[in-house]
Amino acid sequence: MPDLLLELFSEEIPARMQAKAADDLRRLVTDKLVAEGLVYEGAKAFATPRRLALTVHGIPARQPDLKTERRGPKVGAPDAAVQGFLKATGLKSLDEAKIQRDPKGDFYIGLIEKPGRDAIDVLAEILPVIIRTFPWPKSMRWGARSGKPGSLNWVRPLHAITATFGLETEEPDVVKFSVDGVEAGQTTYGHRFLAPAAISVRRFEDYEAKLLDAKVVLDPERRKDAILTDAKQLAFAQGFELVEDQNLLDEVAGLVEWPVVLMGSFEPEFLATPGEVIRATIRNNQKCFVVRDPKTGKLANKFILVANIEASDGGKTIIAGNERVIRARLSDAKFFYETDLKTKLEDRLPKFEQIVFHEKLGRESRHVERLVSLAVKIAPFVGADVEKTRRAAQLAKADRLSEVVGEFPELQGLMGKYYALAQGEDPEVATACEDHYKPQGPSDRVPTDPVSIAVALADKIDTLMGFWVINERPTGSKDPYALRRAALGAIRVILENELRIPLMKVFIPAHIEIRDELKHQKLDRLADELQRLPEDVMSARRANRILLKFEKEAFPDELSDEEVDAAYDEIFDLRLFIDDRLEAQLRSQGARYDLARAVFELGTEDDLLMIVRRVEALGKFLDTDDGKNLLAGTKRASNILSIEEKKDKRSFDGAPDAALYSLAEEKALAKAIDEVKAEAGAAVAKEDFAAAMSAMAKLRPPVDAFFDKVRVNDEDEKVRENRLKLLNEIRSATRAVADFSKIQD
Repeated sequence: MPDLLLELFSEEIPARMQAKAADDLRRLVTDKLVAEGLVYEGAKAFATPRRLALTVHGIPARQPDLKTERRGPKVGAPDAAVQGFLKATGLKSLDEAKIQRDPKGDFYIGLIEKPGRDAIDVLAEILPVIIRTFPWPKSMRWGARSGKPGSLNWVRPLHAITATFGLETEEPDVVKFSVDGVEAGQTTYGHRFLAPAAISVRRFEDYEAKLLDAKVVLDPERRKDAILTDAKQLAFAQGFELVEDQNLLDEVAGLVEWPVVLMGSFEPEFLATPGEVIRATIRNNQKCFVVRDPKTGKLANKFILVANIEASDGGKTIIAGNERVIRARLSDAKFFYETDLKTKLEDRLPKFEQIVFHEKLGRESRHVERLVSLAVKIAPFVGADVEKTRRAAQLAKADRLSEVVGEFPELQGLMGKYYALAQGEDPEVATACEDHYKPQGPSDRVPTDPVSIAVALADKIDTLMGFWVINERPTGSKDPYALRRAALGAIRVILENELRIPLMKVFIPAHIEIRDELKHQKLDRLADELQRLPEDVMSARRANRILLKFEKEAFPDELSDEEVDAAYDEIFDLRLFIDDRLEAQLRSQGARYDLARAVFELGTEDDLLMIVRRVEALGKFLDTDDGKNLLAGTKRASNILSIEEKKDKRSFDGAPDAALYSLAEEKALAKAIDEVKAEAGAAVAKEDFAAAMSAMAKLRPPVDAFFDKVRVNDEDEKVRENRLKLLNEIRSATRAVADFSKIQD
């Protein structure tokens, strides 16, 4: 079957857009082919700085013929309806229609036959539409063609379109179409400087090979591999080790079509600046890699750059140009760092009075105050020194006002650690300045020092509670304040450090702090309103009303029941959000969804670590025969209860009457339930969930015997009720560890 080759050749496409653009091109073309009945065998897209390319192989040469039936009006319908039906179906008369019988009457049925078209004609129709409507995040409209203004919005000026279609064994045909005066053809171009001449291509294999001869590596993965391999070898040859950077590698591969790796250097005195600052300077400004001494692990005064040209002087001029720029940038960075060291972190804090954290949550200075208050409350739960925690929370955000972080925001936290150590702070305080932002993603490490843990949890919980109270919560795929990441970060900190933290005891003070902040903001607004009033009679009356309102807000009576309920709902809703994130975390680690839900449904556990241990123990128990059989028996009891409760419109709570037991199996089950309740309850109280599961296993034999020998719905109503209460006791006993009704068989 024929293959399609499509290339869109333009001016430089920004590196950050290339991967998505290639994927979008593949998706748009293949989706449209399938919609047109042209089911292909495979497709792959590529991107370089100057081109998007797509190959789709195994496309049918022709669309299949399409036959569809269209239901028309009833027999005997008005002539207008009949004529509309004939026109829509292409029938000449009703004699060509079928009649279909229906309970509502007889209807005309028209058979519409749509012959398939040649695939190349379909491509000529769909490709220009895709090009014109391509979803670039940013696009431009440029100059006129043939005296007419351009009409195409494209990321950069589009210069050529290559579009061929045909069998591997034959000369392919050009897919004939044009977009804004650019005619599709078989001509592309090589490297801008090394091989700029026009190239005639036929199909993908021919196209890729000719581009390679013209100094263009089409596949971005191949460019990345070449850059990484050459950079490592060049560094090794000089006795150094490449500091790998996947994001930078992705970007650099999108800046070159023919990568040439070179090494430059800078003055050793710049190494007195922290290595992270040097790396950020060289990376952000010149898109270059740094190297380190493998013996010491410290940065060397060398860097690796990737050029897009094979220079006649071996790259000496390119290296010298990069060295000149990097020298100037490192000089700036060194100045910023040395300037920052002259100001203590605490002396920067007053500037937070002029910075808004969020328009509804007040200034950054209040955010720091809340952070300190909450971190101090968390400290005893994690074994952190309270005074060190207080100091760390006070200084944690201060480096955001430094010159280096202003230039390189990604270094916030890290620079706080450097500045804290430089001014003689305790190492735990300095570490907390860096680590309180962590973890910032699933691959990021979590803080392990107690002071860092306390500040990290306080920062995340204050953020979560603040946006929860002002109702700026995640919705669907939108999460502008990264609250899901904050929740997952808090969960990881707790679980990976095996911390015992009762969440509600942390959430309640966090909520009080946020509510106080909102109250103070309201008072500030009323005070501002008073100051803006002109001095006249009407304004005086208005001022009195504002003063009364101010007094009421400043000195409120106790919260009303409605306000208490609203506060509790906000706190509990955040707790449910944390539970949902924990459930997602457990599923990502392979835990069964239903087991997590069975534990969460109890609603009795306020300790995330204990929830996880309970889920783990439950999973192990249900992998045993005792666990599987007990689950089956418990489900049977639960199903019978649900049916009978619905039928009687009542629940069967309360203790069964032992005097009504007439069968040995009833007595044995009742005795086993009492024993298991006591044993499992004691084990849960000691947080020994494995022992609780072992106790539950003792219910299996009497439950099996009960269902084998006992008829629950006895003719005697009192006996029936008593046996249903006994079934409810089974359900109650198992709820000591989980809600078994939520577990899948």
